[in-house]
Amino acid sequence: MAERENRRGRGRNREDETPEFADRLVAINRVSKTVKGGKRFGFAALVVVGDQKGRVGFGKGKAKEVPEAIRKATEQAKRQMVRVPLREGRTLHHDVNGRHGAGKVVMRTAPEGTGIIAGGPMRAVFEMLGVKDVVSKSIGSQNPYNMIRATLDGLTKESSPRQVAARRGKKVAEILRKDEAPAAAPADADA
Repeated sequence: MAERENRRGRGRNREDETPEFADRLVAINRVSKTVKGGKRFGFAALVVVGDQKGRVGFGKGKAKEVPEAIRKATEQAKRQMVRVPLREGRTLHHDVNGRHGAGKVVMRTAPEGTGIIAGGPMRAVFEMLGVKDVVSKSIGSQNPYNMIRATLDGLTKESSPRQVAARRGKKVAEILRKDEAPAAAPADADA
């Protein structure tokens, strides 16, 4: 019995320690079902949740009332969060493409001061993720569900130099030096 109470207590403390998440309602859809007496209306909500420090997730919820649908979607989004490495905490490490069904997205790293150049659902994902500078384009499906899934597909492919170095068993400096070497080579050729 004491063990069970202990577990419950720990769960509550863990919830209190979790960082505060921001959420963004992306789409709300009213759906109707025709029944014998008329029509029954329900609502489907699509929500993106993030901590604006590199974690983001999305969820969808359906209910008879809008607030309940949003609450369900937010809970699901918090359970499905993914961590994305960011360069200098403001942009992506490298250009990346994402795809889900007919939804295709292209995301490119951008210099400081560019801002978020993205449309609708993609903008919500980047804002909740904490990205400050990115250039992106949605190609294909304009369905918000597919656009968000395609964006998250691309973001999960994102890897930092530290992750690449660990995967190859090298040091970060060895990985980055190769990027800087072509810039130094033309200077040597002129001399």
